[in-house]
Amino acid sequence: MECRIGCGACCIALSISSSIPGMPNGKPSGVRCVQLTDDNLCKLFGLPERPDVCVRLRPLPEMCGDSAEHAMRYLIELEALTAPIS
Repeated sequence: MECRIGCGACCIALSISSSIPGMPNGKPSGVRCVQLTDDNLCKLFGLPERPDVCVRLRPLPEMCGDSAEHAMRYLIELEALTAPIS
């Protein structure tokens, strides 16, 4: 499966613990990555500066569904289910 162009759900919904150019401490869930353009494209796609977690993430039908809204809901739920218990 290919990424839905202009979706950006993974760049907003997911937390990233590693450094990102412009976000040296990573980013929390629900925060838009500074490397995401206004039309939801990754400025780092294909570049060596792109975080490994982003490079390794692969779109799957159950994650992406049929819309960006589905992907956002799924990823927010996944974040909640995998968040450390405090």
